[in-house]
Amino acid sequence: MKRTVLTCVALLALLSSLWLFGNNYVLHIATMVVIMAPMALSLNIMMKLGQLSIAQPAFMGIGAYGAALLTMRLGVPPLLSMLAGATIAAAMAAISGPVFLRIKGVYFVLLTYAFSQVVNLVFQEWVSLFGGNSGLYGIPKFSLFGFRLTQVHHYFALGLVFTALTYTAMRAIERSDIGAIFESLNENEMLSRSLGSNALAWRTAAYTFSAFVAGVAGAIYAFYIGFLSPDPFGFRASVDLIVINAVGGVNLVLGPMLGSLFIVPLPELLRDAREYQLLVYGVCLMVFVVFLKQGLVSLFQSPKKGVRA
Repeated sequence: MKRTVLTCVALLALLSSLWLFGNNYVLHIATMVVIMAPMALSLNIMMKLGQLSIAQPAFMGIGAYGAALLTMRLGVPPLLSMLAGATIAAAMAAISGPVFLRIKGVYFVLLTYAFSQVVNLVFQEWVSLFGGNSGLYGIPKFSLFGFRLTQVHHYFALGLVFTALTYTAMRAIERSDIGAIFESLNENEMLSRSLGSNALAWRTAAYTFSAFVAGVAGAIYAFYIGFLSPDPFGFRASVDLIVINAVGGVNLVLGPMLGSLFIVPLPELLRDAREYQLLVYGVCLMVFVVFLKQGLVSLFQSPKKGVRA
C-alpha cells in the first residue's frame, strides 16, 4: 500500500511540475497522456473481464463528434455537449453489448473490430454531417462558468482531473464487491453464475461504463484539438491501447497509467524516425511479454505479495 501511495504521489508531482514549468510542446505531450490514460483504463476494465474490445476508439470518436456537433450546430454548452456525447457512446454500448457480449474470445474481438470499422466508415462517408476525411473544422473551445479554455495548460488540467476521476472510480470498482464479481467472471464464469451472478448484465454494465469514459476522453480531445477527422479513431488507436495495457500491466489499475506515460510520448520521441515506430512498439511489446509479464506495475509491487493499486 505504501508503494502505491508513493507512486501516485510521484506521478502527481511529475504532472504538476509539467504544468508549472513545461513549455507548450511538453504540455501538449502531457495533455495527450492524460487523454489516452482514461482510454487505456476503459479498455482495462474489459480486459479484466477477459474481453478484448477493439471498439474503444469508436466510442471515443462518437463522444468527440457528438460533443463537437452539439456545440457547433445546436449551441449546446460544452459541458452538457461533452456529457451528451459520452452518453450517446454509452447508449451505443448498452444496445450492442447484450448482442456482442454473448460471444467470447476471438469472435468478440472480430465483432468489436467490425463495429469500430463501421463507425469509422460512417465518419468518412457522411460528409455533410461529419466532414468526411477532410475533417470537421471550427470546433469551439471548451468553456465552464464563463471561463474559456484556450491554452494548452488549461486542457492539461482538464484532462488530469478527468484521469484522476477515472482512476479513482476504477480503483473503487476493483476494491469493491463489483471488482470481485468481475474477477470471478473472468476466472470461472460457470461458478460465478451458479452463485447468482448475471454474467451478461455485469459485462454489459462494464462495457457501457467503458464507452462513457471513452466518450468523455473523445470530447476533451475534440475541444482541445479543435479539428476532427476519422483517422485518430481507427484501428491504430486500438493497437496503441492494447500496447499501453500490456506494457503498463493489466492486473492493476495503476498499470494503464504507467503504460500511458511510457507509450504515448514515443511517437514524439521517434518523430525523426517514423518508419521505425511500429518496430519499436513491437520490440517493447515482446520485451515486456517475455521478461516483464505483469508490466511496469510489477516494479511497484512487493516481491512476496502483490499490492492492489
